[in-house]
Amino acid sequence: MKYFVTLPSGTEHVVEIVEAAGGVLQVSVDGKPVEADAVGQPSNARAGRGATSIKVGGRTIELWLEGTPPDLGVIANGQRFFAKVESERMRIQAAAKPAAGGGGLVRSPMPGRVVRVLVTEGDDVEAGAPVVVVEAMKMENELVAERAGKVKRVLVASGATVEGGAPLVEIGDA
Repeated sequence: MKYFVTLPSGTEHVVEIVEAAGGVLQVSVDGKPVEADAVGQPSNARAGRGATSIKVGGRTIELWLEGTPPDLGVIANGQRFFAKVESERMRIQAAAKPAAGGGGLVRSPMPGRVVRVLVTEGDDVEAGAPVVVVEAMKMENELVAERAGKVKRVLVASGATVEGGAPLVEIGDA
């Protein structure tokens, strides 16, 4: 199965995982083979929440995942970041949907607490502009608009507790 992993910098990597004979995993990143394997039981990390361990290049990495694909919060050996992880199937399904000016909802990538709402209804925003700050996993995360437009609705207030995937701000056409 192919996965498309987009890092916060915007860099995308293609990760392909194939289970070969005997349950051995064959992994490649951007077409280059990588020595990798799952270690122990994966908890419920595949379901978008929990912990697992993987071995990459002979090094064991503790991996915690939080959120709902494609938007995941990741902690790998104490380093925390967000990543967008889409399977090949997700990409095909998304391409089959008619375009509706997507990116209109800014969602929380993981459970947390709203620290600040940076916009109000009626504000004009540019793509990439910060709109909400959410504290998750003891870190503040500035969430940005995926598209330019006008803020139609602010769905949360400072101090609110939100679930992963919860809509926070709706952005419509300018």
